[in-house]
Amino acid sequence: MLYFSTWKLVLIIGACLLGVAFALPNAFSPETVASWPSFVPKKQVSLGLDLRGGSHLLLEVDMSAVEKERLAALIDELRTQLVAAKIGYTDLQSDSTHATFTVRDLDRINDVRAMITKIDPAIDIQLAANGVASLTPNQVAMTQRRTSAVEQSIEIVRRRIDETGTKEPTIQREGDDRILLQLPGVENPEHVKELLGQTAKMTFQLVDVNAAPGGRPPPGDEVLQGETRNGQPPQTYIVRRRVMVSGDTLTDAQSTFSNNEPVVSFKFDSTGARRFADATKDNVGKPFAIVLDNKVISAPVIKEPILGGSGVISGSFTSQSAQDLALLLRAGALPAPLTVLEERTVGPDLGADSIHAGALACVVGVLLVIVFMIVFYGLFGVFADIALFFNLSLILASLSLLGATLTLPGIAGIALTMGMAVDANVLIYERIREEVRGGRTVISALQAGFERAFGTILDSHVTTLVAGGLMFWLGSGPVKGFAVTLSLGVLTSLFSAILVTRLQIVTWMRRTKPKSLPI
Repeated sequence: MLYFSTWKLVLIIGACLLGVAFALPNAFSPETVASWPSFVPKKQVSLGLDLRGGSHLLLEVDMSAVEKERLAALIDELRTQLVAAKIGYTDLQSDSTHATFTVRDLDRINDVRAMITKIDPAIDIQLAANGVASLTPNQVAMTQRRTSAVEQSIEIVRRRIDETGTKEPTIQREGDDRILLQLPGVENPEHVKELLGQTAKMTFQLVDVNAAPGGRPPPGDEVLQGETRNGQPPQTYIVRRRVMVSGDTLTDAQSTFSNNEPVVSFKFDSTGARRFADATKDNVGKPFAIVLDNKVISAPVIKEPILGGSGVISGSFTSQSAQDLALLLRAGALPAPLTVLEERTVGPDLGADSIHAGALACVVGVLLVIVFMIVFYGLFGVFADIALFFNLSLILASLSLLGATLTLPGIAGIALTMGMAVDANVLIYERIREEVRGGRTVISALQAGFERAFGTILDSHVTTLVAGGLMFWLGSGPVKGFAVTLSLGVLTSLFSAILVTRLQIVTWMRRTKPKSLPI
């Protein structure tokens, strides 16, 4: 009981000092901490939306667009293969749920079935005897595709938000097709909504110069509108449906200037560079459309083959719009449009009030605990209060190092663990009192008090830790914030109550050699 090995002594004192050092930056403003020397810890606890203020958005992934795009791709590929196989057909069309067409060569229906299965095995095919075909995605494939679309959307949203410089955003899935987005410190979400409102699907397609404008587009073509510029009505383009190069092969995009005008420079990967070089080499002198979300943003003429795998998009850009387009291209295209279902803005004043109220509650709670321990346990209560200080320091240090986000429920978790931390001391001290009443000596009573109370302390803390783990696993948002601080507090209170308090008592006993215990 009275002996601490050197390595234990170094471990306990070192942990306490490191806890204070890493928790200290939270007592100062970020501007003050930034001016400190580089070797001094500077990480601070990140404040959540309810404390710092910011924006809350609930987004929904448009699953009908995912299925519609899939069926459109199936139709384009099927049209190409039917023509190549010289199989007659009519009325080949699709909507968001299924595709239909009529096979004129009834004796080749089995060839059509095999062709469709090869293009997309996850398509349910119904071919009537009169040649009418109906194609519908099966439910298993549809569910997998929806799950993939939501996961991909979350990743793209994360990239776009990170590009804006927003710190500690919360981006998580809600239900089957929704995304929860919380942006601490963002008071005006309009710019974020503009960035997330574009799927940013870019393609490079040839303009059909032979098609008559104003009429019905030839098979394999589509009509797209250009952008509205300088108040003029948008220009209409007839472009080939076949995509020469897709934007998913882009590796970089940056906003820059050319002839004192904002432009966007882009670069392809090796596959995209090869396709772009082949497309421009075979179509010199022809215009090609740069299409973003089914709008033509530029339609330059290919003057010479572009072999370097890079290019420039010009147009009536402002500096901000060029930066936004470059950001969208770098982050990648969303698999489907996102719809804002719910929007809330928390002002910094409300966050400041929450911080003040939470901090006041913690301070009052800690002061009451300190007074209680001193009144009931005297000097040993002072030892418990000192351990409580190091416990709080270790919690703040852990939150800072982990980069965890502190929310209002998280503050409640810290306040709760302060009470739990002295709970362990109360169990130890009451056990020591019982041993003293039983006639044990000072050293024997202390030894028995720590050893016999340890089992009870461990059981209670493990039970709380299991509850915290379940809340973190099953909960979301504020519940997780509460679970994190509660679990960290349980672990640090075990350290402070058992080791830090015991080290103080042992040091006091060695120096004073008391005949009785002041407890």
